[in-house]
Amino acid sequence: MARRYGADGADAMALGQSSLAVSYRLGKREDIDRAESLDLSLRVFVGRRQAFVSSSDTTADALDAMAARAIAMAQAAPEDPYACLAPRERLWTGGDAQALELADPAAPDAEALFALARAAEEAALAVPGVTNSEGAGASWSRRSFALATSHGFMGERIGTHYALGASVLAGEGSAMQRDYDYV
Repeated sequence: MARRYGADGADAMALGQSSLAVSYRLGKREDIDRAESLDLSLRVFVGRRQAFVSSSDTTADALDAMAARAIAMAQAAPEDPYACLAPRERLWTGGDAQALELADPAAPDAEALFALARAAEEAALAVPGVTNSEGAGASWSRRSFALATSHGFMGERIGTHYALGASVLAGEGSAMQRDYDYV
């Protein structure tokens, strides 16, 4: 699409993400957040000029407008002697990125995350001297990143991330101290 508007080269990226996070404090559930997003970006090259645009609107009209806007921006940009697509041979083509097993195929539900947060808070409160909790949280996210270039490269990587943490207070009065730990 960008070539139709006059780009000498381009790369397009898509980043999709799903996440679930919960918090738990003093034996009670506090929050639950679920989010999903898809962001698209386009980098175009007109000679040694480049521009980068992004959008979360995936309609055909929006993508067309994004390409036209990127070309107009690149034409107005100053020349950069280093602006160019990475040579195809410098991009990873070592096979299936999924074989790296960077993504856990299972997605925890809110109940599983609440159980982890509760266990983290209970463990922190069991430490001698701990007198209060600021809460615990557990989260999970899955991200997928895809890249396609005008010289024919296409690749995708998917990964998951888990986090667990708690923050507690020890001591009393003006001798209180806060500490936390996250994994």
